[in-house]
Amino acid sequence: MNPMGSGMQERRNLVFVGGLHRSGTTPLARAIASHPDVSGLSGTGVPEDEGQHLQDVYPKIRAYGGMGRFANHKMAHLTETSPLVSEANAQRLLRSWEPYWDLGRTYLLEKSPSNLIMGRFLQGLFPGSAMIVVIRHPIVVALALQKWNPRLISRNGRRHTSMTDLVAHWVLAHELLREDSAFLNRLHVMRYEDLVADPPGQLEPVQHLIGLKTPIPSDAFRKDQSAKYQEQWEAMASGRHLQRRQRRVIEQRFSEAVRIFGYDVADLSVSPSWSLT
Repeated sequence: MNPMGSGMQERRNLVFVGGLHRSGTTPLARAIASHPDVSGLSGTGVPEDEGQHLQDVYPKIRAYGGMGRFANHKMAHLTETSPLVSEANAQRLLRSWEPYWDLGRTYLLEKSPSNLIMGRFLQGLFPGSAMIVVIRHPIVVALALQKWNPRLISRNGRRHTSMTDLVAHWVLAHELLREDSAFLNRLHVMRYEDLVADPPGQLEPVQHLIGLKTPIPSDAFRKDQSAKYQEQWEAMASGRHLQRRQRRVIEQRFSEAVRIFGYDVADLSVSPSWSLT
């Protein structure tokens, strides 16, 4: 589990939050960090106060194509076997994040989407750390990402990604998470839909995993954030030929893979029971 053996210091006070873009990582991280015993990164000046942008130990996701693409690159899936796992790099990461934490708090939180497929790597660097992952319906994630999806190619070279490719990326990233889960000692995975439906109930196991003595504030979540995407998806069933074809291809290719995580590609309002294992 830990290639550095006893040489790596136990760091149970570190909490990592991960999940694909538009999956709810930011409101979840902010809720946890609003607890009086937890400090999240703040005042960083980087997008969403994500720790990935503040460090130079591992490549940022833009090196692997950015949002909706990064999990497609094998090099983005870091584990405890990576040569980057060392005490020196653990200290380097902490030095890059510490100026933006309130070090008077007991628990220190870092959030980045790529943590979704870097849990084993972060555990290798910081044994005893906790990993909280939030997942959201792949169709909603794909539709929500359209805001940043260029029609052809953006000024920074980012190319258009089809809805089919965005869903395929979702499936791959979460399959990697399932594989990694067997190696992670302190992991909790929740669905965004369950979180907004019952914030106190969904945050209670997070509270216990971290070791907080009092509940995590749960009044900042809204239940209606996916309704417009459900309407868009339903409209595609009777839309233009390309939209109908795209929806049909996604349903045929990914229905089974998505159902494992408790989602129905044909009906976004359905959330059957599920288990990561």
